[in-house]
Amino acid sequence: MCTQSVGLLAAEVERAGIPTACIALIRSVAETLRAPRMLSVPFQFGHPLGAPHDSEGQLRVLRSLLALLLERGPGPILRDYAP
Repeated sequence: MCTQSVGLLAAEVERAGIPTACIALIRSVAETLRAPRMLSVPFQFGHPLGAPHDSEGQLRVLRSLLALLLERGPGPILRDYAP
């Protein structure tokens, strides 16, 4: 999927009343996409949740991403992941 499509798709899903949250590996791209809610993570390509076999670390990323779903207000919201 084209990266610009991610922001458009998320915005359309939000208009239907379903909250969305996306993970971004490159913060500058996330700023351009302007999806309703995005979590910028400092991990390498192919590992959006962190290191392989680090289930505790991956769970922390998922919890941070899910916490974004609770945030409301003017968007877009872009948060940096802080372990």
